[in-house]
Amino acid sequence: MPMTITEKILAAHAGLDRVEPGQIIMADVDVALGNDITTPIAIDEFERSGAGRLHDPERLFLVMDHFVPTKDIQSAMQVKKVRDFARKHDLPHYYEPGTAGIEHVFLPEQGFVGPGDLVIGADSHTVTYGALGAFSSGVGSTDLAGIMITGRIWLKVPETMRFVFHGTPRPWVGGKDLVLRAIGDVGVDGARYRAMEFAGGAVDSLSMDDRFTMANMAIEAGGKCGVFHVDEKTRAYVNGRCKRPWRVFASDPDAHYCAVREYDCAAIEPQVAFPHLPGNTRPVSLAGHVRIDQAVIGSCTNGRIGDLRAAAAVLEGRRVAPYVRLIVIPGSQQVYLQALAEGLLETFVRAGGVVSPPTCGPCPGGFMGIMADGEKTISTTNRNFIGRMGHTGSEIYLANPAVAAASAVAGRIVGPDAL
Repeated sequence: MPMTITEKILAAHAGLDRVEPGQIIMADVDVALGNDITTPIAIDEFERSGAGRLHDPERLFLVMDHFVPTKDIQSAMQVKKVRDFARKHDLPHYYEPGTAGIEHVFLPEQGFVGPGDLVIGADSHTVTYGALGAFSSGVGSTDLAGIMITGRIWLKVPETMRFVFHGTPRPWVGGKDLVLRAIGDVGVDGARYRAMEFAGGAVDSLSMDDRFTMANMAIEAGGKCGVFHVDEKTRAYVNGRCKRPWRVFASDPDAHYCAVREYDCAAIEPQVAFPHLPGNTRPVSLAGHVRIDQAVIGSCTNGRIGDLRAAAAVLEGRRVAPYVRLIVIPGSQQVYLQALAEGLLETFVRAGGVVSPPTCGPCPGGFMGIMADGEKTISTTNRNFIGRMGHTGSEIYLANPAVAAASAVAGRIVGPDAL
């Protein structure tokens, strides 16, 4: 029976020859992930179980990235709880600011995830690693505790939707725009508990940074995972980087898809998701006159070096508009150092922006960049729900880094061509 890439990865990790959508399986987990928000709950459940020992400390990654550097006593206590647990169990993969950055940027760049892996994290944007041809998905903290104890998880095999992007992307159009176009098409629940498989000539032309962005936002359409096939770009990325053996899976030519969506990239311009859903998208040329108070460039969606380069290319020699705040957040220590070496951070500062250490920052409404009533932010993050970045009377508009940078200069939502 022909299978999709997702079905093949799940079958291999369940020790089965084949699986089909709707089937319940028990699968071995290659990488389990928690952060400073979700791990304390998992620790409570782990200790309540009486297990005592972790199934495999080498496969557990705890990355402090949401409310760090700790913003208040409560966040400090959460991190301390995870740090104490890591010390008690002598965990080799415990990371704080100064050593890592945002979990979904840090793990792949350091080679902790590879093609064919099954990755489960107590964070919804764990779907990011599908860019490498892996199955990755988010779960709740109690599920993470179960993995910590057993090294396994139960899953229902999802159906697969195929999204095919033809042609060559237009200038200033990247992975963020393609995935926003798809989410705008199917809606925020149009891929609910389905694998979103991305393909086509335009997808093949994308950088790995852009592919991570697309996989990252699969969850915003309700997807169980977002996945790409392994090609030469993927191999070039993981060769010499991936710390464990990896395995390539590919969909069979006659694999079954529950739906297929096709797009002509020549017709896709930079997209903007208006409040209050990622699916409320429109081309930037139809954005109208939306004045902004803040622009945020960063997050696990668009905090990689390619994203910072795109923003700096727009900001070079320009200044942020009066009364507009520009916040730039590199996704990891490595991205920060590379941006520093390339002079990108100086470009941001000279333009009137502020540069933060790697952290999730304002994306989950944690701290630094929180909005007041009536304020508007254009952001390269992944969600624009009511109150996501502060006051429930504020508004978030999602866009790619070049659009966010251009909007910071113009003081209103525009594409780079408008400058």
